[in-house]
Amino acid sequence: MAHKEPSKGPYGPEDSSINTERKLGLEPSASAGQGVVEDEFGSFHRSFTPRQIHVISLGSNIGSGLFIGSGKALVNGGPGGLMLGYFIVCVGVWANLQTLTEMTIAYPTSGNYIDYAGRWVDPALAFGAGLAEWLGWTSVFASEATFFVVLLDYWVKGSVPTAAWLSIFLIICLIVFLLPNTYFAWLQYFGSLVKVFLFLFNIVISLAVIGGAGPTGSVKDGSTWTDLPAFKNGFGGFASAALLGIWAIGDQIFIGVMGGEAECPRYSMVNASNVIPWRIGTFYLVSAALVTVIVPSSDERLLGGSGAAASPFVIAVADSGIKGVPDIINACMIVGILAIALESIYLPSRILREMALQKLVPLSGKGTEILNWFISITSASYFCNWAIVAFTSLRFHAAIKAQGIPIFSEAYGWQSFMWPFAPATVLVISAFLFVALFYSGSVPLGGGPFSAYTFFTNTLGLYIIVGGTIGYKILMRTKWQNPATADMVRGRRQLSEAEIMLLDKHYSRPLWRRIGTYVKPW
Repeated sequence: MAHKEPSKGPYGPEDSSINTERKLGLEPSASAGQGVVEDEFGSFHRSFTPRQIHVISLGSNIGSGLFIGSGKALVNGGPGGLMLGYFIVCVGVWANLQTLTEMTIAYPTSGNYIDYAGRWVDPALAFGAGLAEWLGWTSVFASEATFFVVLLDYWVKGSVPTAAWLSIFLIICLIVFLLPNTYFAWLQYFGSLVKVFLFLFNIVISLAVIGGAGPTGSVKDGSTWTDLPAFKNGFGGFASAALLGIWAIGDQIFIGVMGGEAECPRYSMVNASNVIPWRIGTFYLVSAALVTVIVPSSDERLLGGSGAAASPFVIAVADSGIKGVPDIINACMIVGILAIALESIYLPSRILREMALQKLVPLSGKGTEILNWFISITSASYFCNWAIVAFTSLRFHAAIKAQGIPIFSEAYGWQSFMWPFAPATVLVISAFLFVALFYSGSVPLGGGPFSAYTFFTNTLGLYIIVGGTIGYKILMRTKWQNPATADMVRGRRQLSEAEIMLLDKHYSRPLWRRIGTYVKPW
């Protein structure tokens, strides 16, 4: 493969992400990536190492959506609805990451797909995308604050005021947010390791429960699939499970934004796009399969418990008489909640920054009911952005073709699998989730009458995003980008000689050794 000289622009040799002393290593050093990358749209530090992105991505999807949300999906959709809904979302995650990665590698900007939508489609779509992402992650932050209080209250039993816990939560997040990126990255690294441990712990304890462990345990024979309906509440139950699935695992934009600030985007993002979908599939489908066996979908505790007590894993362990497990899960989940909350601050800050630099914006009830609002807003935000990423990819390729840019034929150029298969898949799944959202709002679970309040609760996020995009288009009179004249220069990053040497060594290794670099937690 021919090696090309690195460009002399803002992403040229002076900004190389690889430390000279470690050119032949498989992982760039942290110090090498901390030079400031500047252009007319601002500056940022490339301070995320491949190891940090690798481990953070490993645990980024493990949280309350897996340990508690899966129980809610089981109640609403039954074991079959839970498995099918989560499977569809996992396929969407793969397609979305494939689509996003090829743009991020060629143009690793901090604003990521917000930037891409503005320059290759329409600034109004960039506004809608930024609004959706900011809205979704802000809702996640609020829901994690609620979970933080509930998890701690599992131990203190209301002896500490909620306001005090929320103040502590906000202070912790603010302190971390004000620290340099390197501190944020290492804290996320630690939090991800804890979440991975909790996942593995739950797998082991679930298998023990299935085998009949515990003083009051009994062997689980799969009767939860046969004694109760495998699919509950018809299409509505399946739709609810899918929407809960995208709330739990659907947003991989976080990895794209981190990739835009990585030391070596080509190395980090390709690894992420190849590995994360398999990890997510393993985490969620294996966990979902175990949940459908260890707890019946009729168990009222799945919806009525507080904190770890609402987790299907804890319920199964409690029924088996095994002591101490809820405390372990609760402690690990608190760490996981804080890690997700920090992500929820990090990402909206990048989104607002990019929207401000593009001059899109100026920049200077009951717990369960509130949580349902947050879930609805977040789900709508995520699948809207899936669709935006997919459509932007189509316009990205149109601009490449119109301007004759050899992005995919350069040294280590990377294109998504069987393009346009991935963006087409994303658009189909996004359309299904759009239908699921309106169906869930129109036909309440259990066959109750139509409620304007329920419909509005389910679709609020969609109104905000679509309304904001159309309103911005009308007020600002933004122009549809012409592929022949779209900006394909700013932020373009060609590989340096040092990065090519790193990739040469990586791909010269046997496949089994490369796979080993994907699964190691360091």
